[in-house]
Amino acid sequence: MSTQTALSILFTHTQPQQGFRLLELPPDLEELLTSKDAPLLELKSPSFALAQAVKDPSAQEYVNLCTPTKTYRIRQVHSSNSIHIIQPSHGEISQEDIKVVEEEAGEGGGLNLPDEAVTAIAKCGSTLELHVPEGGFSAIKFLEKALRLYDPRSGDDDGDMTMGENASEGVLSVTQHRELRDQVCADIPVSAAQCEAGWLELCAFVYGKQEVSCWRPSARMRLNVWKRFVEGALLQGIDLEKQFLVGDLWKSVLDDDSDPPFPRPLLEALVRRLCTEDERPPLSEEIKWASFDKMQCIQWVGEICLAATAPMASSAVGRSDFLRVWKDCLPESWRNDATLSKLPEGSYQSPDPSAMFFVESSQRKQTSKVPATGAAAAKAKTTRNWHELLKNQTRR
Repeated sequence: MSTQTALSILFTHTQPQQGFRLLELPPDLEELLTSKDAPLLELKSPSFALAQAVKDPSAQEYVNLCTPTKTYRIRQVHSSNSIHIIQPSHGEISQEDIKVVEEEAGEGGGLNLPDEAVTAIAKCGSTLELHVPEGGFSAIKFLEKALRLYDPRSGDDDGDMTMGENASEGVLSVTQHRELRDQVCADIPVSAAQCEAGWLELCAFVYGKQEVSCWRPSARMRLNVWKRFVEGALLQGIDLEKQFLVGDLWKSVLDDDSDPPFPRPLLEALVRRLCTEDERPPLSEEIKWASFDKMQCIQWVGEICLAATAPMASSAVGRSDFLRVWKDCLPESWRNDATLSKLPEGSYQSPDPSAMFFVESSQRKQTSKVPATGAAAAKAKTTRNWHELLKNQTRR
């Protein structure tokens, strides 16, 4: 073996080692963090009670990293090769932090140390990586458990939603809405934007007199509110496909000699859900103007109608009966567009050719758990062994 003539660099290690965790960043997150206006990130996991409610036994074992718009699952990945974090000495070597063999001692018993040295200050046998599952993340299953169900006829409103002459007393300001919504979303392990998307999808709202709470209307209640939309718009000459004042729609559903049929925040939640995206203001702003997207409304009404009439296999309804009820819930000019092909894929199942029942969105996409084989498995396989990675790079 040839003798190396280059100057040696002493390699030492501290004792005890420091506690470091290495986190691999995907390119999009790295770009976000290095941007001029980098946002604050959140580490979120559900509370124990919420994790038990959604029947997620692993919820206490993970934490998610959330940007304002995206969510990443943090998971630990072990490697067969340890990673050392080293620190240069910069010409200053502390004898308290190094270990050298006795032969390094000089004639006077001192240590003949080189001018340069690197010190291993930490050893990492694993790294943390950020993962996004195939179906992404959703706040809906958590919001369904965190929000109180509003369905007065079934008694699920706990008696707090009773209307009366002073029903407007339960209407809160936009700031109060945001504060209460933020409290609910604090324990939901997804980004703020994904929480807002789930809130919007469920038509959630804030209301209460004796006790202010966050609510989600039942499918039956959402369908009833929609029917009042159609009836009121017809009587008052409101074209739902053209821009209208939300206040005018609220007046159209009120009866002159009776209490409001439901809270105004509930009406505004449904209007916000159904209005065209370019006219939909953020949840932090009041909605004053809106116009409905015809095809989106038809699809939504079909889903809600099926969820209200046939929520499970034991209550399956005939297809012809369902289509008739669906069409009766739509404006006259929209009836012919109500066909089964307009429903989202996987939104219903058929126990027999003539019947159907509703399927929740969380149960529609079941990821295949069959392991990949052959070439597909070889292509999907990744390695975290550094010598294999270097070998692959050399071959290129």
